[in-house]
Amino acid sequence: MLNINKGVSINENIREKEIRLAAGEESRIMSTREALEMAREKELDLVMISPNAVPPVCRIMDYNKFLYEQAKKQKEARKNQKVVDIKEVRLSATIEDHDITIKANNAIRFLSDGDKVKVSIRFKGRQNNYTSNGNKVFESFLLKLDGFGVIEKSAQLEGKNMFMVLAPKK
Repeated sequence: MLNINKGVSINENIREKEIRLAAGEESRIMSTREALEMAREKELDLVMISPNAVPPVCRIMDYNKFLYEQAKKQKEARKNQKVVDIKEVRLSATIEDHDITIKANNAIRFLSDGDKVKVSIRFKGRQNNYTSNGNKVFESFLLKLDGFGVIEKSAQLEGKNMFMVLAPKK
């Protein structure tokens, strides 16, 4: 179900004494009763479109058509959204060159799809003393990417893990 703004006051639910009636280019301040009579004459609804204004702004329109247009706009906005996923590529401190190439190709595929890539290395045992090896692995990995991505978050060490985040190149 769409999230339509049903909290809009219409017709008799408008409790203000005076409103600003917006009709195309012009707008005028009048009593709510007068505006409601005008709406009934045209067989339309008096809809409060801006309740926070002083005085509140109302418009004479078909309320069901208003709800339909609002639902259509929300559906279009949702359709145009791009969801960015974060994919992870795990490396090790002792990874071989061929394996880096395979992992880099996977990362290139993810970046081409428009996803971000988190590259991580977990240090085990004594490897934790040689974190500079992790920086060398990251440099080698970035050379294989050859301009498909840009570094969004540079390599940093947190506990036994070192990671960086890459974003697709625009």
